[in-house]
Amino acid sequence: MERASMRKIREILRLKFETKLSARKIAHSTQVARSTVSEYERRFIESGLPWPLPQLSDTELEQRLYPPQPTIPFTERAVPDWPYVQQEMRRPGVTLFLLWQEYKAEHPDGFQYSWFCDQYRDWKGKLDLVMRQEHRAGEKLFVDYAGQTAEVVNRSTGEIRSAQIFVAVLGASSYAYAEATWSQQLPDWIGSHVRAFAFIGGVTEIIVPDNLKGGVIKAHRYEPDLNPTYLDLANHYGTAVIPARVRRPQDKSKAESGVQVVERWILAALRNRTFFSLTELNRAIAELLERLNERPFKKLPGCRREAFETLDKPALHPLPEHPYEFAQWKKVRVHIDY
Repeated sequence: MERASMRKIREILRLKFETKLSARKIAHSTQVARSTVSEYERRFIESGLPWPLPQLSDTELEQRLYPPQPTIPFTERAVPDWPYVQQEMRRPGVTLFLLWQEYKAEHPDGFQYSWFCDQYRDWKGKLDLVMRQEHRAGEKLFVDYAGQTAEVVNRSTGEIRSAQIFVAVLGASSYAYAEATWSQQLPDWIGSHVRAFAFIGGVTEIIVPDNLKGGVIKAHRYEPDLNPTYLDLANHYGTAVIPARVRRPQDKSKAESGVQVVERWILAALRNRTFFSLTELNRAIAELLERLNERPFKKLPGCRREAFETLDKPALHPLPEHPYEFAQWKKVRVHIDY
């Protein structure tokens, strides 16, 4: 590479990192293609050089930006542990570039950053061809009710009563909680949240419910009207409630998948058992819930419990000193006689 080209590269890097110009403006100023600007930026990042540049000759800079190809054959270079990369990407502040730097520190003759990113995206695309969402550790708790119910028999009268199944799922680890309640009304809805937070031993930044009437009085894309008691619960635990948008299943995909596994691995397993009290039913659900959280993932290493201990648990906010006590808010009209 000629010295003139190296001078242009220095100028491109100066405009990028010193004046903070966009790639389009840099390309226009230096009369090169935008793709060329991006290529020089990528090579500079991969080189590990700091900005401002140290005292380097053009030859030395060229060697850093265009290092010789490793002598190790392509097929013999170390391939990154993609499941580990996927798990680390869910941690707050972790980036692909940081993980690639750690990979290169361990394998100096390994692949370059662009290959690392491309191969990670290809591997990640094979995990789920339907929908992929990123959830930060400790960020979201998805809550919903299962479509199926569980039957409880009155031992004295033989009357059969249907119990509702509340399901809560953490975004990053898919760690699940489930319990049976008599209804989906506000007291049961709030009580299930209190017990779910106690189960996970902490509080997420956000609760993502469906637009259930017990929690959301009026659904709205931008400003949903929350039940005052539900809002009071969120204030008590220091979290925020952001309901899933109406007719936007992608907003609650984690809850729907959690409901599905609870129905498949808990309710289906209990279909032939007879329960005579809600307490007895919840005891059986708790036993199967423990097995569910310890079942190995199909396409990733570990299980829900291990992912929870590694990802979500360290990022949760602490529980308040006392659990929330149910309070119902009601508007009243003053009578004519006061």
